[in-house]
Amino acid sequence: MTTNTQTTNEALLARRKAVLPTGLGVAFPIFAEKAKNSEIWDVEGKRYIDFIGGISVLNTGHSHPKITQRVHEQVDKFTHTAAQIVSYESYVDLAEKLCEKAPISGPTKALFLTTGAEAVENTIKIARAKTGRPGVISFVGGWHGRTLMCMSLTGKVLPYKKNFGPMPGPVFHALFPAEELNITEAQALHSLDMIFQADIDPSEVAAMIIEPIQGEGGFHQVTPSFAKALREICDEHGIVLIFDEVQCGFARTGTLFAGEQLGVEPDLMTTAKSLAGGYPVSAVVGRADIMDAPQVGGLGGTYSGSPIALAAALAVIEVIEEENLLERSVVIGDTIAEFLKGLNLSSIGNVRYKGAMLAFDLVDSEGKPDAAATANLKQKSFEQGLLLASCGMYGNAIRVMVPLTVEDEVLQEGLDIIKGILTA
Repeated sequence: MTTNTQTTNEALLARRKAVLPTGLGVAFPIFAEKAKNSEIWDVEGKRYIDFIGGISVLNTGHSHPKITQRVHEQVDKFTHTAAQIVSYESYVDLAEKLCEKAPISGPTKALFLTTGAEAVENTIKIARAKTGRPGVISFVGGWHGRTLMCMSLTGKVLPYKKNFGPMPGPVFHALFPAEELNITEAQALHSLDMIFQADIDPSEVAAMIIEPIQGEGGFHQVTPSFAKALREICDEHGIVLIFDEVQCGFARTGTLFAGEQLGVEPDLMTTAKSLAGGYPVSAVVGRADIMDAPQVGGLGGTYSGSPIALAAALAVIEVIEEENLLERSVVIGDTIAEFLKGLNLSSIGNVRYKGAMLAFDLVDSEGKPDAAATANLKQKSFEQGLLLASCGMYGNAIRVMVPLTVEDEVLQEGLDIIKGILTA
């Protein structure tokens, strides 16, 4: 690639600092010039292997040719009408496909928005409209977005909630069961019972929202037994059960939606991120009687269901099917897990994954979370041309969100960088 001699990362960082707020952080001091599949080149021509995928947005890789072609075709037709003013066939096409593929039986309907946070907010609106109740229950470690309502739902204070209160309510957080966090399913269900006893009667709860696999919280997984228990509680009290699949959806876990593997149906679910391969669109899919609860005009948004993003999303579904990305996700996850376990390092703690949604903990000599070692791995990997992201309540988990289209040799190259640093 030809280096842009007019621009440097350092110069752009200086310009960025002058005009962008401090609160808008950036993980790496580089600026992208070009990206293809699982690789990024910065403005100075340096290549990076991308194990982050735009925070799990690029399951189909950077600039997939089929998706790019469909976007160009749509741009040549029209770019925007506002779907509530003049609609277009792609809106109906994608809604039909998602209703068919969502793990919800019976009549279903879909709504398109712009961001994952918008989708989450609309599930709460819809649930409240259906039940006439105000309360919402989410889970510790859960991540649901950065708007005020979504921050209230999110189960982590720093850096997402500090200085932004008070939060909208009534929202209450139950424990999320995870063996690696020493929280059992019995303890989590007990914490839910304590909420019903101490904070809000279940007859006042509109919705319960949970990620089938936590994203920011550390890639901890809901088990089928816990999902079943939540379903039974929601059925008993008339509570709407919501699966937030913004991050774990769209082929990342070996099925199109992670919830398919739980044997439990939600009433509503969200999806976004990799839904459109890098173009901003999100969706709410749910039982038709619940989706129809809001009055006419109660749902929507100026950019909701962008025709450009919908064209991309329709292409993404084709790519997932044609390139067997569900199967590929399982192969990638198994490959990375076997590689990490094969290193036989005491510094690597729990390795958890479902498909290619994988995270591993770094721990110290006493087996305690080692956030410093995690930061060191990220920094040294960056210096060697590999982009890694962390997550978890203790900041000691590395999460892998590499595109499912990654070439085998590029995947191995990235893994070898990790090995060299951890075994040094």
